[in-house]
Amino acid sequence: MELLNNGQPFKSSKSGSAGHCVTVQHLPSGGVAVGHSQDPDGPKNRYTHDEWTAFVDGAKAGEFDLPA
Repeated sequence: MELLNNGQPFKSSKSGSAGHCVTVQHLPSGGVAVGHSQDPDGPKNRYTHDEWTAFVDGAKAGEFDLPA
């Protein structure tokens, strides 16, 4: 499997320059690790491919939108 960004953590191109950003790292297992840009060696939350896909699909469907 080819890893996005060569398996290195990355942040959204929409992120600001303040450095308070969520990073995502694609793992060889097909899952992802989510961390903080200001603490690259700090703890990461790890998700399986299925968990990450469910989260992304839910975000796209508006499941996490705040009430108007």
